[in-house]
Amino acid sequence: MTDTSANKAPVNKIGDLLSAAVERAVPVVRAIPDERLAAPTPCAEYDVKSLVNHLLQVIVQFQALAAKQDSDFDQSVDYVAQGPDWRERFVDETGKLVAAWSAPGAEEGTTGAMSMPARTVGSMVLLDLTVHAWDLARATGQTYEPAPEGSGVLEVLRESVAGLAPTARKMGVFGEQVEVPGDASELEKLLAETGRDPSWAPAAA
Repeated sequence: MTDTSANKAPVNKIGDLLSAAVERAVPVVRAIPDERLAAPTPCAEYDVKSLVNHLLQVIVQFQALAAKQDSDFDQSVDYVAQGPDWRERFVDETGKLVAAWSAPGAEEGTTGAMSMPARTVGSMVLLDLTVHAWDLARATGQTYEPAPEGSGVLEVLRESVAGLAPTARKMGVFGEQVEVPGDASELEKLLAETGRDPSWAPAAA
């Protein structure tokens, strides 16, 4: 029997993808100035502070989901108000997130209240980490560079969003898709698919 495994495309592991996304998100969060915490973001329902709190909640709860444990998205924690080291708390929690999804068996089976495939759930936190890092960068006047081509992050997210989008729009998680030019970057296409305007910028003072 011929072994064809060498011809199969490698599967991007969620832990590796998250690691690549974290490398791009951490500098953005560390550079958020205190005076911009009340600034608007591309997510109309969140200012910078509330979006940081939301993202940290997602990161903490998805650690539990990686371990097939119960999550609690109803709790509301004001991480930013807990002290000036919230930026380093973000660094610590994203490290735990990567470790949780890199653990043996994390991508196997199902997880969460809806018993979704674990890899799909892992892709969801990868999406939040990527698009919310862009949201925070735009809201605070920073440049966001996504994980580089070849990391697999944007490719996996585009595929994941294509499957999630119809349900996500019905639930109000995604807005209606925004039109972008044909030469838009992969990141811009991803943002548009989630209902974001890739050209969003804060209103002039």
